[in-house]
Amino acid sequence: MAETPPLHAAEWLNADGPLALADFAGRVLAVEVFQMLCPGCVSHGLPQAARIAATFDSARVAVIGLHSVFEHHAAMTPVALRAFLHEYRIRFPVAVDSPGDGPLPRTMEAWGLQGTPTLVLFDAQGRMRARHFGTVSDLALGAEIMALVLEAGDSGHAAQGAAAP
Repeated sequence: MAETPPLHAAEWLNADGPLALADFAGRVLAVEVFQMLCPGCVSHGLPQAARIAATFDSARVAVIGLHSVFEHHAAMTPVALRAFLHEYRIRFPVAVDSPGDGPLPRTMEAWGLQGTPTLVLFDAQGRMRARHFGTVSDLALGAEIMALVLEAGDSGHAAQGAAAP
C-alpha cells in the first residue's frame, strides 16, 4: 500500500502529549480503530490489540488505538471514552479521530476505512501495509506482524521471551 495520510487526532488519551505516526519510525505499528459502543471492538478488536502489546517487544512493535466515531456521537464523548479506557484497562495510547466534513471522521476517511473494528498495520518505514476490517485470527496477525518485524531487519526476537531460531 502507498504512503498514508497523517493521523488526525483531536485529542490523545493514555499519552503524555500529542503523537504522530513519525514518532513510531523504526517500529511496526498496529493501530486498533474502534468505537467504544461497537460490540466487535469490545469483544475482539481491543482485546487483540492488548494481546499484541503484551506479546511483542515494545521497542519493535507499538500499539495505539484510534477512536473513530461515525455514529452515536452524543454518547461517545471524550469524557465517556476516558471512563471506558479505565474500566477496560486499556493502557496503550488512544487518539480521538477528528470530526470530518461528512459523516466519517478525518483519519477514517483519509485511510479509506470501512468501519470498526479495523486493525491497521504500518511497517517500520511508516507505510500502511494492511487494513483488517472485522476479525482476524491472532495466529495470522502474529505471523503478519512478525514478517514486518523481520523485514525491518530484526534478529527474530520481537516476541517477548522468544527463543532464538
